[in-house]
Amino acid sequence: MNKTVNINLANILFHIDEKAFNKLQRYLESIKRSFSGTAGSDEIIADIEARIAELFQEKMENDRQVITLKEVDEVIGVMGQPEDYMVDEDIFEDEPRKHTEPSRKGKKLYRDIDSKYIGGVCAGLEHYLGIDSLWIRLIFILLALFTGFGFIAYILLWILVPEAASTSQKLDMKGEPVNISNIERKVKEGFDDVADKVKSVDYEKVGNKVKSGGKTFFDTLGDIIMFFFKVVGKFIGILLIIIGAATLIGLFIGLFTVGVLDIVHIPGIDFYDMVNSTSAPVWLVSLLAFFAVGIPFFFLLYLGLKILVNNLKSIGNIAKFSLLGLWLLSVIGLSVLGIQQASSHAYNGTTTIKEDLVFASELDTLHVRLNSSDYYDSQENIGIDGMTVTYDDQDGKILFSDDVIVNFKRSEDSISRIQIRKDANGGSFESAKERSQQINYEYSQEGNTLKLNDFLTTAAKNKVRDQEVRITVFVPENTVLTLDESLKYHIGRATKYDKDISRFDLIKYQWTMQNNGILECIDCPLIMDKTRENGHIKIDENGIDIDIEDNGEKFKMKIDEDGVQIKNEDGVDINLQDDGESFKMNIDENGVEIKNNKS
Repeated sequence: MNKTVNINLANILFHIDEKAFNKLQRYLESIKRSFSGTAGSDEIIADIEARIAELFQEKMENDRQVITLKEVDEVIGVMGQPEDYMVDEDIFEDEPRKHTEPSRKGKKLYRDIDSKYIGGVCAGLEHYLGIDSLWIRLIFILLALFTGFGFIAYILLWILVPEAASTSQKLDMKGEPVNISNIERKVKEGFDDVADKVKSVDYEKVGNKVKSGGKTFFDTLGDIIMFFFKVVGKFIGILLIIIGAATLIGLFIGLFTVGVLDIVHIPGIDFYDMVNSTSAPVWLVSLLAFFAVGIPFFFLLYLGLKILVNNLKSIGNIAKFSLLGLWLLSVIGLSVLGIQQASSHAYNGTTTIKEDLVFASELDTLHVRLNSSDYYDSQENIGIDGMTVTYDDQDGKILFSDDVIVNFKRSEDSISRIQIRKDANGGSFESAKERSQQINYEYSQEGNTLKLNDFLTTAAKNKVRDQEVRITVFVPENTVLTLDESLKYHIGRATKYDKDISRFDLIKYQWTMQNNGILECIDCPLIMDKTRENGHIKIDENGIDIDIEDNGEKFKMKIDEDGVQIKNEDGVDINLQDDGESFKMNIDENGVEIKNNKS
């Protein structure tokens, strides 16, 4: 059992094993001794500690992980042994003397604020791309002048790319190893540059610059732009947090609600079973949907928190990749279930039954009506695709639908017939055909009355697969047909009739089946009401009203209980002939002339 020590390294808290702590402490003390009396030693030591803290963070998988000798040795291997830099060797007598060759590492993109003109973007790209900053600046200027993209790209890079402030960041920017030797060299170069500038400075000009202000125009402009984008960024962060949190709360409530409904079998969950063509339970589908939708919104929430909280701890790569894998599995699972669900309606199956209708006496008038069901009357008519769940007399769960359509056509002979076509969908022709066969539909005869059910039923195991029944009643020629009001919304478009009325109004009148298969109305009133561009013609039980104008000529005629009224600028000219008899009447400015071959 080893003792654990808490240390503060570069303002970051670490848990470290006691042995590892002793070794790290000796290592840092030896470095401090080697740089004692060196210009900028405090900055060098601070940069070295910051780099060591950064390396420790890269190796840690979570905040509670304890740093051991292994991690300390790996960090010392990266930073270099103290004896490589002329430090006290007897402090590390237990370590073998070895020299490590400095290795080049990948460059990181930073803004070079030491060589900047505006924001240091081009100077940073020079180190990262290996292209002279002059050419990069020319490219940005040309893109800004001709497309406007150069200005936008520069602003975005100015905002998104961090500046190389510390010595470690400056070394990363140039791709140099961040070890003790390079940190020392970089800090000393900085002091040498400052010394050269001090020697060659024009103190009078410096005094004037200090009086006029410490910031350049571009520094001030940069501060203003950065402040503006920080404000916008904070607002976006708050918005992302609200959206992510609200969505996650809603998904959690939905998942909990659906799960409870499924476990305690509360009414309403039956609708899922009606349409579900897979074997997946509702709680599994809900869980997959929760992860598929919730994980992206969780990262949206996390992004908002990162924008608002600068030092927010990372959730770790293990958690990130675990959530990513869980999301991919959920999306794949939902996709597979969705494909199975869609394929369950891919094919249509039909079962047709055709039977003769035998009546006790000779049929001259056929009455047709629909029978309603106690099942349907007891329901609230809430379902899916016109189908709802109910129970039969044996308390068995069944599916119930009123998708029944009736059409009337002429029979080829003197026998009345009925054709019942039952349709259903399925994942294959065989399954669709089987489902259509399992649709239950009944009818009956009573005297000259044909009683059809206005509903169909099927077992709950057959699911909702667009089950429907289409009935065709074949009626002999000259048979009188009367339709009950219950047929009002069940008459199909295949029924042909000779009047310009709605199908819903067929129940109001009596009809006779003609040789051409068209129903002829027996008791329909003479009704005609047509509005024309140049007038109207209206004929109904109240009389005749005609008012038209053609090529500047006007004609009006009205016949009602008050008599006959005819108005025409040129008069009236009537010429009728029927079976050799003729009647002529002419009314004009010359008077009235009537001729009749019988008069």
